[in-house]
Amino acid sequence: MGSTRLRRPPAPTDAERARSLALRRSEASLVGTGSAPVTPLVHHVRADGSAVLLLADDEPLLARVRGGNTAVMLELVDRAAVDLREPVRGLLWITGWLWLPEQRAARRMALQVADVRPQERLLELGHGATLVRLDPGSAVLADGDGCAALTPVDMAAARPDPFCLMEDHWLTHLEAAHPEVFVGLAQHLPPELGRCRGARIRPLGVDRCGFRLRVETPERDHDVRLTFPDGASTPEDLREQLNRLVACPFRRVGVAHRERTPEP
Repeated sequence: MGSTRLRRPPAPTDAERARSLALRRSEASLVGTGSAPVTPLVHHVRADGSAVLLLADDEPLLARVRGGNTAVMLELVDRAAVDLREPVRGLLWITGWLWLPEQRAARRMALQVADVRPQERLLELGHGATLVRLDPGSAVLADGDGCAALTPVDMAAARPDPFCLMEDHWLTHLEAAHPEVFVGLAQHLPPELGRCRGARIRPLGVDRCGFRLRVETPERDHDVRLTFPDGASTPEDLREQLNRLVACPFRRVGVAHRERTPEP
């Protein structure tokens, strides 16, 4: 994923970023099952990395789980809100054991998931689908801010970013309706990117520490993190901090520049 060229500015912790990725509507699949990856009908990851998964009754993996705890890896793929050339922003791999709750416990787990995030397919439980539970042993995060190994205790002790559930809508709106924002933010880019002809500046992510941009150039893509002057914890803070970045081109801003290796 390249190397950081400048001193890394403040960013959410590894565990915070992992919690945020898991909380968003990431794509999920079970890998390391001895066959092709398995896509759950429903997945919900809890604070400690444990997960509730709904699988179709005809999924061959269920036969192994019924025979006893089964070691698997849950892969979560975090994609950008806007249509980028390289859309994957981050990956989270949770390694653990699948097991089959008894029927009453499975219904209780499904209701708990529905309370947090209602999903119509949960109604298929007992009608063509079976609920399984993943107990985590470890997790590995890889994203634009780095790579890290995490334990369930690390994840449970962290809070997700306050903007992780709103950023897709906010970034999509920003790109569609406010191109002037990216003109202002371009003034904080590293000089070699600011002078690059044909560069296109896209919104990649936002969190309590700053704003992330994807700069698409004719040769390759670059990820840039711009630090907010004072950080943000509410939508009002977020608007204020972004306005300060856009309105103050000469303000000294923490910047991290990561060059992305083109996909083959």
